[in-house]
Amino acid sequence: MAYAIIKTGGRQYRVVEGDTIDVDLLDAEVGKTTTFGDVLLHADGDRLTHGDPLISGAKVTAEVVEQRKDKKVVAFKFKRRKGYHRTVGHRRKLTRVKIKSITVSGTKSKRT
Repeated sequence: MAYAIIKTGGRQYRVVEGDTIDVDLLDAEVGKTTTFGDVLLHADGDRLTHGDPLISGAKVTAEVVEQRKDKKVVAFKFKRRKGYHRTVGHRRKLTRVKIKSITVSGTKSKRT
């Protein structure tokens, strides 16, 4: 089964065709197609292709399923014996994408 490791929004994700993942907010409309060009690694059975740091010519195509918000993260800040306490929190904005295809035409490959 072929998979790839992509980088988007400062994070890395292991993706397989047909996967649905949540990534940091992308500037794309629901139903449109987006492309991830930062492919770090591609594995297909015994064939392993890795980049230095990226695989040239490799891309992962995905369809935007929805724009959503993550669960609320609450942080409680306080200083002991001072009467200081604050509740702060936020909700990350996410884009849910479904992986359609993984295309690789890189030159570096390594057998494992």
